Amino acid sequence: MGVSPQEHRDWIMQRIGRTEVQRLPLSAAQGLILAEDVSAVHSLPLWDNSAMDGYALRSADTYGASDAAPVSLQVLGEVAAGSDWDPPLAAGQAVRIMTGAPLPSDADTIVRVEHTSGESGPGQWAQHHVSLTAEVPAGQEVRAAGEDLLAGATVARAGDELSAVRRSALAAAGVHEVLVHRAPRVAVLVTGAELAAPGSTLRRGQIPESNSQLIAGLLAESGIPQVSVRHCPDELAQVQALLDELAQQHEVIITTGGIGPGTHDVMRAALIDEPVVRQLRVAMRPGQHQAAGRLSNGAFIFALSGNPVSAAASFELFVRPALRAIQGASQPLTPTLQATAALGWRSAPGRWQVLPVIFEPGPTLRCLPAVAATRISHSVGGFGAAQGYALVEPERAEVAVGDTVTVLRLCP
Repeated sequence: MGVSPQEHRDWIMQRIGRTEVQRLPLSAAQGLILAEDVSAVHSLPLWDNSAMDGYALRSADTYGASDAAPVSLQVLGEVAAGSDWDPPLAAGQAVRIMTGAPLPSDADTIVRVEHTSGESGPGQWAQHHVSLTAEVPAGQEVRAAGEDLLAGATVARAGDELSAVRRSALAAAGVHEVLVHRAPRVAVLVTGAELAAPGSTLRRGQIPESNSQLIAGLLAESGIPQVSVRHCPDELAQVQALLDELAQQHEVIITTGGIGPGTHDVMRAALIDEPVVRQLRVAMRPGQHQAAGRLSNGAFIFALSGNPVSAAASFELFVRPALRAIQGASQPLTPTLQATAALGWRSAPGRWQVLPVIFEPGPTLRCLPAVAATRISHSVGGFGAAQGYALVEPERAEVAVGDTVTVLRLCP
């Protein structure tokens, strides 16, 4: 029946290698993978600051405050966010303070503006007093310097992906350059005599070519937006020449079409003499026919089925993890989760079933097939709504309503 998907993926991961590292501005590193641990340049927060709009004061000045005996404090002025003013506070004095503004050195607490009474505006500070009717403990509404992160602490580790939120955390910690693995140079080669350019008039036997959109889009979602896309007819000499040309400028080549056992499966023929490329059957449905390995001229090739759903499923199980591994990701595999089947379906005994699914709204995660379970490979229309893939074990002949299934969830 073939090797397991895990065995095939392990074989690939052991051979994919790594791209070289480079130091880049943080602003240019979105989606790349860190090649070293990164430490905070300074503490977060840098200094004690206010968590709320209110008044900065000395907690001792509020002792005994109550509704019956309110405490009145003289307001000296206002400390805004970004201000470097550090007003000295004598007994019975306070300052208006904005969220994020530095806490004056003589203050030890903040009282929210809504918990005070007394009004005045800028220019009238000499006459302004604020009244409090409750004691204010020290440290209230104060963000202490370094409470989030201390200077020198690790902010991110080698193998972490530089997502938007991680880049934001690094920037806040004073980091402006990072050492990362370079994204691989990737080419997409689409073959198939039946494929016609989108928008062209279709004659009998032709279908619109969509795999270039599929694979280029999946690569963009994997943090590789710049790819070369080429098309080639089912002519062996042209396929071999184009593979050789692409391998000169790219580290990874992804092809679709022509890897089956048929007499016109040109990609299979083009790769048959490559000693480090293996063509095999994987015990999965769809995506049984696979080819992967390193070409003689150095590029790593993934030859996928021409059926769009088969190609997409193969990309998720084999290509995406390999592309993350080549960039040094510490966790190259897409996490899976458990969902409840909202509808039953027939499985593929003896093989892993990789079934596109959608999720039902509700308090628990429930999934149902996005395509007919018996015709997965060619069901392109329903596949467009897929939100994940149910990974059904070979020993299960069917999935019943209410059964738990493992799902590889796609990015929303």
